[in-house]
Amino acid sequence: VQLQAFGGGLVQAGGSLRLSCTVSGSFFSISGMGWYRQAPGNQREWVATITSGGASAYVDTVKGRFTISRDSAKNTVYLQMSVLKPEDTAVYYCYMNLRVVNGGKRRDYWGQGTLVTVSS
Repeated sequence: VQLQAFGGGLVQAGGSLRLSCTVSGSFFSISGMGWYRQAPGNQREWVATITSGGASAYVDTVKGRFTISRDSAKNTVYLQMSVLKPEDTAVYYCYMNLRVVNGGKRRDYWGQGTLVTVSS
């Protein structure tokens, strides 16, 4: 099982970016999906989560600016980021909580990270 994140880049403050993350390989089911980020010199920080039922949650600093969504048919999670600020600059990591085999344990799988740089 592999997760791959796309969509990072350089954007000016106030701009928008959309990140996506797709899983490949064999697995039985996906439950939660989400995003973390890690800014230089900082610890990894949770950003947003979406459940299998579509319920979402966000860290306070991105509420109203970021939107998480999922396409279950495509096994993909998205993060639409708007009104970006320089403090949003970080490597963004996606994760998915997967059950690889029927009856097996669920665990988190991580993507490789995609860099978002917001210039002032």
